[in-house]
Formats: sequence, C-alpha cells, structure tokens
Amino acid sequence: MSTTTAESYRARFRKVLEYIDANLDDELSVKQLSSVAAFSKYHFDRQFAEFFGIGVYKYVQLCRMKRASYQLAFRCGSQVIDIALANGYESPESFSRAFRKSIGQSPSEFRKQPLWNLWCATYQPLTELRNHYMRSAKPAEQVKLINFNDTKVAVFEHRGDPRLVGNSVRSFIEWRKQNHLPPKISATFNILYDNPADVAPENYRFDICAATDKGVGDNQFGVVGKIIPGGRCAVLRHIGSDDTLGETVSYLYSEWLPQSRETPRDFPLYLQRIRFFPDVPECEAITDVFLPLG
Repeated sequence: MSTTTAESYRARFRKVLEYIDANLDDELSVKQLSSVAAFSKYHFDRQFAEFFGIGVYKYVQLCRMKRASYQLAFRCGSQVIDIALANGYESPESFSRAFRKSIGQSPSEFRKQPLWNLWCATYQPLTELRNHYMRSAKPAEQVKLINFNDTKVAVFEHRGDPRLVGNSVRSFIEWRKQNHLPPKISATFNILYDNPADVAPENYRFDICAATDKGVGDNQFGVVGKIIPGGRCAVLRHIGSDDTLGETVSYLYSEWLPQSRETPRDFPLYLQRIRFFPDVPECEAITDVFLPLG
C-alpha cells in the first residue's frame, strides 16, 4: 500500500472517530458508520476491528461510558436517569450494570468518590488509540503571537499523581459554585509545571485556575490567589480531546519554536479552556495553548 493510499485509508477512519464523538446521542449503527467512511457495511466492522484493535461496538460503548463518567463526576446537577438515557440506556438499572462492568463502581459510587486509578486503567486503551489515530497537522500559520495581560486567578494547586487530577477538579468546581464564578463569567486556565511523562507521580504539579479580580480569602478547599503574568505569548488553538493535547504542545516545542527564533520566557506553559467536554462533544472541545516568550 502506497503512502498516499494508506493516508487516505487512515483519514476515512479518522472521519468515523470524529463522527462518533459528535453523535454519541444517535444510534451509530454499522450501516451508518460504514457510510461515513464510504466502506461496505458488510466488511466495515472487521475493517474497524483490524485497524484499531477494538470492535466498533466496544469503541462506541467506551466513548459513551467516558462521557457518562465525566457527567457523573463533574456535572452533579445532572440526574443519573438523565445520564443513562442520554447515553443510550433504557433504564438506570441497565446503565448501572454496564457502568459497573466497565468502571468497577456503580454510577452513584463513582459520583460520590471516583476511583480514578481504575478509571484510567479502563480508558488507557481508548486514550492510546485516539492519540495515535486522531492526530492532525498543525500549520505554523495557526500559531499567533499576542500580548497577554496580567491576569489575577484563584488557584487550586494539584500536587501529586496526575491520575487524581479529577479529584482536584471536583473540589475546584465546588469552590467556584460557592463563590459564584462559573466558567461563563470567569475564564478557566491550567498552568502546566510538569510533563507527567517526565516526573515521578508524587512530584507532578498542575494548577487549576479561574480568573477573578476578587481577593481569595481563607477557605476549606485550599484555593489561593496568584497572577498569570502578562507578556508576549505564542498561542496555538487545540480542538478536540485532551488525549491529543500533547501533540499540540509537542508541535510548539519541536517544530514551531526552533523555526521562530523566539525564546521561551521564565514562566510555565499554560492553557485556557474555551469549550468543555462533556458540555460539548469531545471533538469540539477548545483549548488555547500559551507558550510565554521572552
């Protein structure tokens, strides 16, 4: 198979993955998905399984369960029955059985106290698959140079195992609710001090931030006030899952920066979350990546 032919074949399957992300509320039959890829419905399920190493039904089920787990963990206003129905289950009981089989906890147990280590083990194959097959080119002209203004932020400092960031996010969401700072009126940032692949889990540092001009008083959550310093930045917009966010970061450092003649400033890489999964399909989540420049 020529390189061009192989890339075309891969692109057709990438289109299917993006379609699944954007249409998790739909039936997503083999007939429907095969038409998206322009493959025969009689061979599509075997093609999908051979190409990705996972059956199409199992893949769709994992994507729905991942969305359901985010809704349970981070959208506490949603009722379990509504989450079950939104993800294709006819009753809370059938959803609970499937969720426990997939995650190892019932939906109510997961909502109360997620076991993130089990969750990560369940979704690691999905993360690896998406990271490998859903990569996209990042043309240099997409990188913008801007002047970022000093921004006061309230910060929850996650320190420790990156697999447990979800617990810190849940605590910060609760703090935001109590302080009336939802994302629609308070920009959400993350400061990335470390690459989780390069440090021991216990040494990992990650800040979860909300822009606010208010002072941050003493609180039970340990939220503190900081400033994201102003200055020149290179900004590259990442559209899609956090599973492929590393690809965008890698492009900035490995391709754009060496060709730009720019020098990084003495402040960590940071992100601004523009659109959030599970409020939007994973393929439509938007994150701006900021590389501070000297």
